[in-house]
Amino acid sequence: MNGFQQLSKVASTTPRMVAALPGLPMDGTVMVRLLRIAGAGVSDFFEPVFRALDLSENSFHVLCLLVASEDGQASPSDLSEMVGTSRSNMTRILEQLEGDGWIARETARRDARRQVVSLTEAGRRKVNDTVPRLADPIERAFSDLDADELSLLGKLLSKLIVSFDKSAQAVGKVA
Repeated sequence: MNGFQQLSKVASTTPRMVAALPGLPMDGTVMVRLLRIAGAGVSDFFEPVFRALDLSENSFHVLCLLVASEDGQASPSDLSEMVGTSRSNMTRILEQLEGDGWIARETARRDARRQVVSLTEAGRRKVNDTVPRLADPIERAFSDLDADELSLLGKLLSKLIVSFDKSAQAVGKVA
């Protein structure tokens, strides 16, 4: 089902859902559904791009984070949080990146219980070779938004992320 069809389904089914479930807030329900569709759309759009580059979106994100880090390294748990994936999935990602020779893992000097992940020269080359090949797909993905709309979307999504954090804390206090 393409995006237009999905949007049509949301428009036609949400009012029926709200009528059948009177306590369900329609505006919030629509937003949840749209965010899920958008998230899946991003994954569906970029998955073949990254596959052609012999990467996953998450593995590329890890490499970029390591390039951008102040000291060129990070812990697996920090990477997991920044990428937004589980620690077990991060372990799989790091195993793949290490097997490809793009990262190295070693025991932290000050705490033998912790690992430190760093970028290898081959990993740095991979990132630098990949970035130019991603520029066009990224531009195309957002091509229907002008600069003001893209900026507004970024602000609204940032505000929503903070709202999720605040709401989760409030729910935790009630539960």
